Amino acid sequence: MSYDRNEIKPEYTWDLSKIYADSAAFEAALADTEKKIKAFSKHEKTIIRSAAELACALDDYFAIDALIDRLWSYAYLHFALDTSNNDYQSLTGRVRTLAVSAGSATWFVTPYILRLERSTLEAWLGECEGLHTYRRFLEKTILEKPHTLSDECERLMSSLDNCLGTHDQIRGIFADSDMRFGKIKDEQGKRVELTGANYGVYLRSGERRVRMAAFREMYKTYGSFINTFATVYNGRVKEATTLARVRGYKDSLTASTFRDEVTPEIYNNLIKTVEANLEPLYDYYALKRDALGVDKLHLYDVYAPLVGSLTRKYSYEEAVADVLDTCKIYGEEYYENLKAGLTENRWVDVYPTRGKRGGAFATSGSGTEPFILLNYTENYDDVSTLAHEAGHAMHTLFSTRYNEPHNSNYTIFVAEVASTVNELLLAHRKLAACESDEEKLYILDGLMETYKATLYRQTMFAFFEQKAHALSERGETLTADLLNKQYYKLVKKYFGKDVACDKAIAMEWARIPHFYSCFYVYKYATCISAASAIVKRIETEGEAYVGKYIDFLKCGGAKSPLDSLLVAGIDMRDPAVVSDAIDDFRSCVKQFTEIYNKNK
Repeated sequence: MSYDRNEIKPEYTWDLSKIYADSAAFEAALADTEKKIKAFSKHEKTIIRSAAELACALDDYFAIDALIDRLWSYAYLHFALDTSNNDYQSLTGRVRTLAVSAGSATWFVTPYILRLERSTLEAWLGECEGLHTYRRFLEKTILEKPHTLSDECERLMSSLDNCLGTHDQIRGIFADSDMRFGKIKDEQGKRVELTGANYGVYLRSGERRVRMAAFREMYKTYGSFINTFATVYNGRVKEATTLARVRGYKDSLTASTFRDEVTPEIYNNLIKTVEANLEPLYDYYALKRDALGVDKLHLYDVYAPLVGSLTRKYSYEEAVADVLDTCKIYGEEYYENLKAGLTENRWVDVYPTRGKRGGAFATSGSGTEPFILLNYTENYDDVSTLAHEAGHAMHTLFSTRYNEPHNSNYTIFVAEVASTVNELLLAHRKLAACESDEEKLYILDGLMETYKATLYRQTMFAFFEQKAHALSERGETLTADLLNKQYYKLVKKYFGKDVACDKAIAMEWARIPHFYSCFYVYKYATCISAASAIVKRIETEGEAYVGKYIDFLKCGGAKSPLDSLLVAGIDMRDPAVVSDAIDDFRSCVKQFTEIYNKNK
């Protein structure tokens, strides 16, 4: 159900005037940012003349970055509340254009810094207090030296930023706006239009007929355009592999992990460890086959819930109370800040309204409090989503509170850790308090689905992506036939011999937009592995460990992602972190099976 915005009480909505008082203030800030961008060229002749002048240039460089971040938050959050509003869509486009012009104006920062001798830079860091705050940035910049081009080439590359990376937009517009998927009969026998947005709903239907119809109709349509999708994806992969080669990386995977401040070893360890432990996944599918009462589990069955939906409803206030109770273990600073954000400071836009973006997210602009978007409908999954997004919000709050603005942005490699920790802790706490087997089974079903979707499925995606890039780097053209063949081989491996791998699933790669953000999906799997390890230590060691976890949240971007996780005692170079998470999944399958068989 969706409401009109004017039906929602203000306390359940964002107050975006905290970013800019009104559109006039936004326009004034945008104009001021444009002036600062145009003025930045003055630093080109002076940036490496002295320590003080380098510090001055970096002050302006990061001030522009912060202004654009705040402008983007104002524009995007308004757009998220009403995606049909062309004015807000236009605002986001203007901020994107501004960001590209900033990149063009500041192109010389990295190559000029790299002209300095390391000894000179160290001396300057010692003599200039204003420069010392940028040590982390400068150390990261120095690491880029082997992959930095000539000044002329870097200027050219910055001017191309507006042209590169468009394959994702092409794919998105085509899949989300232009494609039509026909109609199917829903549970009531009514003919309804299938869309990319409601496909997941029908795939989780309790009626097998509906699931099968949705699956077949979806891939019949994708099959009609599969060569187009292959051509667009081939172009995206060629772009990534070419840019990696131009900058002197071994391959596109090395280029991507370098930006994450990790190595391909982390990526390869994940795939190797997961593929050595597929048996718990096969057990899960065997359990699902039994629970659904089918002779053979098909791929259109794997998202069907093992238990019906809970009749229990949670008001938003109850959800807030549940999340806060879960987070008490983190200590007063975490708890009190989260409580104020959820109950007084309007961090959350709670209910679905017409035109509002679907799903959920948490974000913040430079110098702002967190903003959480929900589409709350009073079920347990919504409570879990609030816990998840609250984790993001508090990670951001601690990161910005304990670091300078330019050191506050943690990387994507750790971005899902704090959110997943909250989600898992909430589920464990609810399990311990369950009064009925029905509720226990429901929560365990959700936990198993989380591990399956995040640890196993994302790792399968990661292996496919690695294979596709490697084929392209060997000179292969990524045709539809080649991509389908590679993907289907992986599907059969991950689902096992007891699941009927319908041929149409070979085209599923075309539905995954994350493949256009190269080597992104593996981070979901590493994050849930790290989160699972953290939860285990919180539950076994209590307050003695919690302080280490909070210190991890405070790291922000001041440390590399691997070093920040080490603060929490988690070493992602150790494959045991992943295998331990698999053990947690195995335990969930075992618990569910025991309770299910008892009530069968």
